[in-house]
Amino acid sequence: PAVRDFVEKVVEKLNVGERKDRVSVVQYSRDVEVQFYLNTYTTKEDILDSVRGLKHKGGRPLNTGAALQYVSDNVFTNPAGSRRLQGVPQILILLNGGRSFDNVDTPASVLKQQGIIVIGIGTRNSDSGELRRVSHDPNYTLSVSEFTELPSVQEQISSLMSTVLVRATPMTPTVTGKRVTKLTFQDYGSIYLNCIKRLSVDDSKDRVAVVQYSREPTVQFYLNTYGTKVQILDVVKGLRHKGGRPLNTGAALQYLRDNVFTASAGSRRLEGAPQVLILLSGGRSSDSVDAAASALKQLGVMTFAIGTRGSDSRELQKISHDDNSAVSVSDFTDLQLIQEQLQSSLEVLVTDVKPESPTELGTVLEYTRNGFPAVRDFVEKVVEKLNVGERKDRVSVVQYSRDVEFYLNTYGTKVQILDVVKGLRHKGGRPLNTGAALQYLRDNVFTASAGSRRLEGAPQVLILLSGGRSSDSVDAAASALKQLGVMTFAIGTRGSDSRELQKISHDDNSAVSVSDFTDLQLIQEQLQSSLEVLVTDVKPESPTELAHTTQRDIVFLLDGSDSTRNGFPAVRDFVEKVVEKLNVGERKDRVSVVQYSRDVEVQFYLNTYTTKEDIWDSVRGLKHKGGRPLNTGAALQYVSDNVFTNPAGSRRLQGVPQILILLNGGRSFDNVDTPASVLKQQGIIVIGIGTRNSDSGELRRVSHDPNYTLSVSEFTELPSVQEQISSLMSTVLVRPTGRDVVFLLDGSDGTRTGFRAMQDFVQRVVERLSVDDSKDRVAVVQYSREPTVQFYLNTYGTKVQILDVVKGLRHKGGRPLNTGAALQYLRDNVFTASAGSRRLEGAPQVLILLSGGRSSDSVDAAASALKQLGVMTFAIGTRGSDSRELQKISHDDNSAVSVSDFTDLQLIQEQLQSSLEVLVTDVKPESPTELGT
Repeated sequence: PAVRDFVEKVVEKLNVGERKDRVSVVQYSRDVEVQFYLNTYTTKEDILDSVRGLKHKGGRPLNTGAALQYVSDNVFTNPAGSRRLQGVPQILILLNGGRSFDNVDTPASVLKQQGIIVIGIGTRNSDSGELRRVSHDPNYTLSVSEFTELPSVQEQISSLMSTVLVRATPMTPTVTGKRVTKLTFQDYGSIYLNCIKRLSVDDSKDRVAVVQYSREPTVQFYLNTYGTKVQILDVVKGLRHKGGRPLNTGAALQYLRDNVFTASAGSRRLEGAPQVLILLSGGRSSDSVDAAASALKQLGVMTFAIGTRGSDSRELQKISHDDNSAVSVSDFTDLQLIQEQLQSSLEVLVTDVKPESPTELGTVLEYTRNGFPAVRDFVEKVVEKLNVGERKDRVSVVQYSRDVEFYLNTYGTKVQILDVVKGLRHKGGRPLNTGAALQYLRDNVFTASAGSRRLEGAPQVLILLSGGRSSDSVDAAASALKQLGVMTFAIGTRGSDSRELQKISHDDNSAVSVSDFTDLQLIQEQLQSSLEVLVTDVKPESPTELAHTTQRDIVFLLDGSDSTRNGFPAVRDFVEKVVEKLNVGERKDRVSVVQYSRDVEVQFYLNTYTTKEDIWDSVRGLKHKGGRPLNTGAALQYVSDNVFTNPAGSRRLQGVPQILILLNGGRSFDNVDTPASVLKQQGIIVIGIGTRNSDSGELRRVSHDPNYTLSVSEFTELPSVQEQISSLMSTVLVRPTGRDVVFLLDGSDGTRTGFRAMQDFVQRVVERLSVDDSKDRVAVVQYSREPTVQFYLNTYGTKVQILDVVKGLRHKGGRPLNTGAALQYLRDNVFTASAGSRRLEGAPQVLILLSGGRSSDSVDAAASALKQLGVMTFAIGTRGSDSRELQKISHDDNSAVSVSDFTDLQLIQEQLQSSLEVLVTDVKPESPTELGT
């Protein structure tokens, strides 16, 4: 009751509304229960009514880590009403009355990375150290003896929350420059120095980064590299001219967006800090700046573009955030003339800037009301000629707004899709925001969770029907879709802007105009033939052979700082010798080499070379990078974001083992914990090799586990660990000696009498698993209307603990039976790294479903999603179950079994057990589906 009152009082002081404050309430114990989401209520009265009606959830143990992970994945998200990506401050107030049964460190780190400010309030029973690690910083950790004393911290909470609201007092200037002549480079330094001298760096308000660029950018230091003005000024004074040509300003701006204005590099954008870019450019760019400049504006970055007589004034205008922010001087010696103007603009930001309000996708009129029936008919005709099916063509329809009519994985048959299309109603509304709609598709529809198979090589097609000129810019969003590989056919009417359609479409032949939508049938055949070409002409990457084959993606991350210069030839020889023992090829082992010191330099990516000889040639030609300080944390984050990715050749999402070999010769200047945690979450196995100058504790925290940390006195001794490296890498190949086994139990009203037999069955299966030697992991979930997690795969580490909990299970009850929703929940929340799944490390994923009735919802999409994930499902039903439904759910025909009732489960015990044992030696995760016709 005291907790409820506290929440009420906090809400009473908020300014609740759709474009103001939003509130969500979540309760947790063993599992998580969302009372309402951020977009459920838009008035204070509705929230207060719901809070007053809250009932205590109950349950044990207390899994704070899983709860934090859950709110990160499911509550602070766009669909749940979070405006995090629009820069709105995100606050989590945790009220906790005990020590967590699971680990909180990784999910707490993820929340911090996302810019979510956690305020932790605990009682005398809480673990104060745990609460401090979860909270934003020690000042955001509050303590009371009992929850009845919560009124005593009410004012502190209000104060902390108001601090978050006005956090935008710091600035984040990033200064980017390219020298035109050697003489003018010192003038860059003078404007840098004068700007920096007037910033508030030492009191942790302002942060500074400097990047130089020509053909490619080089980070001099990141926003979180230095914390004092003296350090920054020293480095700026010592800057050396980079040199090089041509001048690629567009690429440099894109690099800033992806690598500098990020939380890992120290940006506080998600906490509301103004993001400022000061660009000094002495010439016209050789590449286009349009998409990157637009992307920075979307991010809310305020750019001041300063050029000389050699610059292109129109280009500067495009880059700058408004007309007054593009300035030209005769040459860089005149920079002092604009110093005051720039300084006053920066000072205005501290008091005046407001984080951009959420984009209103809103009520958009996609086409004229009279033409809508013709649009509907057109869609119908296109769909009629498609080959719709789970492993064939998939269709989604969106009228521009946040209201998706259906996603790519909503319907699995042509009949279902046509029924919905026939029933479509015209949406109405204005203005027409095509740019926002395209961006929405990129972020929410062309995604794996919405059914897109882009990462499996399925062609991605967008057919846009637009009846007018967009009120917003389409440039950045259209470019983003092209980058994603989406082929867009843009169809307009006489009211459309033909140049806009050209920008959106994927090539010149794909932008078509008709007089009005009643003429759509005239272009039906033209579109159909283009779609058919895609099926035969686009060759999806053939399925990767997974799991226990000789395929690995191996990245070498080499310390190239000043202190390793003498040992670098030995490092080079070591890499050569490791590569000699690999089986290199497109479908075999892939290799990447990255050097780092202050910043990161990729020598080559995983998809650059496909032969051992090419890799050797490149490695033998490696030159020592040099530079200081040593930023291992930033380097780990960089390889996570840019090297272990699909475009760079990583096959992580196809289940290929990912290995990072770190050769390190000193203590890191920045923090390694968060990026190391992210790599572990992604299933990347880190082998850390250090010298006597390395920090052994740091190396252990970065490595996969202590056995993956190796040490030599100097790099010249690397041959002594060569065999250990080969041994560790071969271990990664055969890691799946255990299984991740999840039981999904029907806890609906109809199974009350058979529940005891289900418990006995689970116990017997668990007794024969290898839990105690850390091979097998077990999770149990009960469901009826909604699922309840009894415990996750990483909750218990011994068989005794699991059996104790299973014996004490209580029947859940409830109706109807929503098996589809339960399967989807497992996919999103249980078969995940954060919940203990080792899928990305190759461990077989097993689901044992015990169901006593027919599902009230469709199981098709969720069952298919689990199969795509490589989960092997054994579906066991009773006489009340639907045998066809069980067949759909199970991973093959032999894995769907029926018994008369649950008391007969022992009859199939041996059959199931032998199937499980086969998995340890024989299973190969299902290869990606062959798409197309």
